[in-house]
Amino acid sequence: MTSSLQSGSSTRSVVRRTLVVGAVVSAVGLVLSSSLFPHESQAQQPAPTFSVPAPQAAQPPVIVKGLPDFTELVERVGPSVVSIRTTQRVVEDADESDDETDAQMREFFKRFFGTPMPGQTPRKSAPRKGGDQGEERPRGVGSGFILSTDGYVMTNAHVVDGADEVYVNLTDKREFKAKVVGVDKRTDVAVLKIQASKLPAVSIGDVSKLKVGEWVMAIGTPFGLDNTVTAGIVSAKARDTGEEIRFIQTDVAVNPGNSGGPLINMRGEVVGINSQILSRSGGFMGISLSIPIDDAMKVAEQLRAGGKVIRGRIGVAIAPVTKDVAESIGLGKPVGALVQSVEAGTPSEKAGLEAGDIITKFAGQTIDKAQDLPRLVGATKPGTKTAIQVFRRGSYKDLSITVAELEAPKAKDDKADAPKADAKLAASALGLKIVDLNAEQKRELKQSGGVLVEGVDGPAARAGLRPGDLVLAVANVQVSGVKEFEAVLAKLDRSRPVSVLVRRGEWAQYAVIRPNAK
Repeated sequence: MTSSLQSGSSTRSVVRRTLVVGAVVSAVGLVLSSSLFPHESQAQQPAPTFSVPAPQAAQPPVIVKGLPDFTELVERVGPSVVSIRTTQRVVEDADESDDETDAQMREFFKRFFGTPMPGQTPRKSAPRKGGDQGEERPRGVGSGFILSTDGYVMTNAHVVDGADEVYVNLTDKREFKAKVVGVDKRTDVAVLKIQASKLPAVSIGDVSKLKVGEWVMAIGTPFGLDNTVTAGIVSAKARDTGEEIRFIQTDVAVNPGNSGGPLINMRGEVVGINSQILSRSGGFMGISLSIPIDDAMKVAEQLRAGGKVIRGRIGVAIAPVTKDVAESIGLGKPVGALVQSVEAGTPSEKAGLEAGDIITKFAGQTIDKAQDLPRLVGATKPGTKTAIQVFRRGSYKDLSITVAELEAPKAKDDKADAPKADAKLAASALGLKIVDLNAEQKRELKQSGGVLVEGVDGPAARAGLRPGDLVLAVANVQVSGVKEFEAVLAKLDRSRPVSVLVRRGEWAQYAVIRPNAK
């Protein structure tokens, strides 16, 4: 019995092993079959490829920082910021609504629209009979900051412009009547003086170390709300708006009343004076402009020393150089400042500058834009002799010029409408009808050459030329008369744009005439 059971168990064990081996063989067969004879859907797919990825440079770790805490800065710098209110003495009865709110709105309209508030008529101070100077009325509000412990305060020129009285309010609630030491409207900087001592003065920062994206803070008196703190980042440096200086652009909230207040970096240093906003609505829209403190301090030093700012001048009227003009005269890039006119008896005339010259360097510094020239000249001390480079009729020329002191421009008479001589049709491809200048015209216009435009048509008219213009040069070649004009034109490809230097009245400007323009 036992033998029979053992035999049955052995038989089952053999069967089990057989089944296991069979399953393994079947599985191996399926794998081999799939590899040697792939399914149709698999056969259509390309064989996978493997490539070793190129080694990559180690990436710096992402630095995540929290928002800055301005509380310490406010405690440290806040006492150095002041609010400024201005008043005006009026002799007529004022409207009862002429309160502090109206004063703020007047400052708002004057600064951001350049006009008085609608319905307001500027009042002037005038003494009444018996010595009465009139009633003192609120005029405007603004901000400022303490420059020195002995009471010098900096603000914007437009904050105190036209005021009869200026009052400075400190954070400790003290109020002082201020003396206006000096005002410079070109840079919008003003310096005041109050009779106080041991005041908390600000620290002046280094604008050259200021970076785009850096956090900054403003403290001021928007809409009369003194000691208001706002913050943001530097959006751009050296923003050119065509004014005397280049601004620091930020997204710090600035509104009417913030004018004259400080722009402060995270080290608690003043880097700018909040001056303007760019807005379509009149309120803050994310773009604020501040005067760099280094420029403001240069102005302040002169105001404290003499009450005014002395600037250099050379006596030229300038304009930007367009891309078309630069290409047509061989300058290549639209750089430099185009000389439109040269004032008689000025350093420019003595140096040999001519209308149509393009000033490319002044005192060794490149003039990238026309606005660069007045900034460089203005910052030069009068009496300084310096080098100036011009591009004239296809080549560069170096001149020497002595800078004079800036003075009010003189009015000039327009002598464009000179007597006309017999007309002769010339350069018909350009649409110009020109004549020679007679002796009397040359004497009146102070020109030894050029041709007078009698009529314009087609290409010349599209280029903006008009009768009475004086053409001084064509294609970088100075012309003395019609004969020379035609000789120069005959050598040119008349299907290509032609540059002409045109004088209109006391101004000279390049024009590009396109014969094939539609």
